[in-house]
Amino acid sequence: MATKKDENKSKSTKSSTKAQLNKEDEGKLKEFLTDSLKDIYYAEGEILKGLKKMEAAATSGDLKKGINKHYTQTQTQVKRLEEVFKLLGEKPEKKKCDAIDGILKEGESVLEDTEKGTMVRDVAIIIASQKVEHYEIATYGSLAALAKTLGLYEAANVLEETLLEEKSTDLSLTDLAVTAVNKEAKAE
Repeated sequence: MATKKDENKSKSTKSSTKAQLNKEDEGKLKEFLTDSLKDIYYAEGEILKGLKKMEAAATSGDLKKGINKHYTQTQTQVKRLEEVFKLLGEKPEKKKCDAIDGILKEGESVLEDTEKGTMVRDVAIIIASQKVEHYEIATYGSLAALAKTLGLYEAANVLEETLLEEKSTDLSLTDLAVTAVNKEAKAE
């Protein structure tokens, strides 16, 4: 007669067997990964355009400098994505990303809704920029985990490198807001 412990062990073995990917599912998952890479590849190109607009609209020299640094990092991140495509044996392609288009459109609207040359506008730019960062953090974190699931460890490492940069940029924006921009905007 099987004990409760034996039954649980049997269920656990069945669950782990189900969790393993068969070749068909692995193919579908890799296809989904590739499709998602096309999405973020498009997004990064659009982000580059948005960063130039935000930099031009920013008042604070530190914010302009931070945005410029992120622009340079984003250019490198685009090259990394091209490397990931190559590691997967795929040609780099862009797929329209409605999510980033919406986030960037919202960012543009804050420029229209705030007064030029004010720190309030810089607060709005930081918030809009952090919304972009959070989208990128979620995307790169998920894609890196997915690449690991598929055993694509080199691709996962490249994606994680970008993930760390995105997290660092987000923290820098928070620091700038808390230490200077928010206080200056409050004093206006």
